[in-house]
Amino acid sequence: MNPAIAYHERLTRRNFFEGAGLKLGGLALATLSGRSAFGASAGTSSDGRTVHPALPGFPHFAPKAKRLIYLHMNGAPSQLDLFDYKPGLQQLFDTDLPESIRKGQRITTMTSGQARLPVAPSKFAFKPCGKSGMWMSELVPHMQGIADDITMIKTVHTEAINHDPACTFVMTGSEVPGKPSLGSWISYGLGSESNDLPAFVVFTPTFPKESQAQALFTRMWSSGFLPTKYDGVALRGAGDPVLFVKNPPGVNRDDRRTMLDALGRLNQKHLERLADPETQTRIAQYEMAFRMQASVPELTDLTGESEATLAMYGPDVKTPGSYAHSAIMARRLAERGVRTIQILHRGWDQHGSLPKLIAGQCRDVDQPTAALIRDLKLRGMLDETLVVFGGEFGRTVYSQGTLTKDNYGRDHHPKNFCMWMAGGGVKKGLTYGETDDFSYNPVENPVHLNELNATILHCLGIEANRFSHPFQGLEQRLTGVEGAEVVRGLLI
Repeated sequence: MNPAIAYHERLTRRNFFEGAGLKLGGLALATLSGRSAFGASAGTSSDGRTVHPALPGFPHFAPKAKRLIYLHMNGAPSQLDLFDYKPGLQQLFDTDLPESIRKGQRITTMTSGQARLPVAPSKFAFKPCGKSGMWMSELVPHMQGIADDITMIKTVHTEAINHDPACTFVMTGSEVPGKPSLGSWISYGLGSESNDLPAFVVFTPTFPKESQAQALFTRMWSSGFLPTKYDGVALRGAGDPVLFVKNPPGVNRDDRRTMLDALGRLNQKHLERLADPETQTRIAQYEMAFRMQASVPELTDLTGESEATLAMYGPDVKTPGSYAHSAIMARRLAERGVRTIQILHRGWDQHGSLPKLIAGQCRDVDQPTAALIRDLKLRGMLDETLVVFGGEFGRTVYSQGTLTKDNYGRDHHPKNFCMWMAGGGVKKGLTYGETDDFSYNPVENPVHLNELNATILHCLGIEANRFSHPFQGLEQRLTGVEGAEVVRGLLI
């Protein structure tokens, strides 16, 4: 039996009138705000419409950036060993973290039972880089070369102290699963310039085998309560980039087109009958899969890239599934009009053997990340592309487990960590915010993750506090129902 028909057959007069007021009010609100009650409609290139249209009235104002590339270092890179230089800690090696610094803040159960919280200075050398003098570790020699192209934020903070809720928060603005991800919000609001590729594409590249990797959940690129057509599409590093896009044996492209046209007519009748927005999703996804049969092979073919460009990304650039390959693919997707590209690199959770493990992680991402910035800049794309690099929280100044001069681990630390941004709308060569001498608390210009996301949306021409979707009786936003302010000090 059709579940929608079964539902209406069980619907009593009392139940109908109990729900009708709220439903009609929601439709009226959607009409007044200039958007469809079911989200932006899916167009098709055959009739000349945009496949991924923006919502009416979007962007709110002229954007500095047309697209976002988000480089998420899953597991939480140590700010103390990469970007937050604290030379005074060398004299405090193996002393106890002062209570005046900790201030009774909660710590995880992984270190709360330790008899001591011994200070562990970074064993890596730092130096000022570029004309800006931005401090960076020897672990990231290639990023040192782009210091004058980025803004380093040293005081990002979050409420979450464990990985899964923290990753959910950084990508959705909430520790509670079920909310749309950043890329889904952007796709919903702004659509895409590409008719042949998804509006939101995700990569989950390989990482060093010895690394301690956290699980990745699809909620980090999910559309949550938005229609599922705004889900991120994950491109695979092995085998077919997208499963089930190819025609099965014996089916040619004309046959597939005929089948999709017939299926589309049936789905359209279903939509007209029940007004289910997920029917729109099915129509859009079938059409996108058909276009991707032609667009994905061309996208993944690197034979047209110059040897100089390939060399810039490093030796792994031709290895599908590597971080380097994902980075050059991100640039190629940006060229083809994809609105949001997200790379999630795992393995940064270093509770022990941090010096060895973080060195391997940096070898994986340092050169390709710097190459991506240089490549976008050389092609005149950086000023229209916002690039974000960072994790879900930071690491503690004190060691987890045994501490020696050459070996230590670090626990989770949500109070301050480093992220950097480059490109459309943000300043260059700026270090924003400052932490105390132990990299334990912000002392100047703290930046909450919701404020960072509001700033990202602002660069894309979206006013975060005006960008909402009704769900569970609230006007839900990426930046939380309370709203968040843009960090103006980061912007040009």
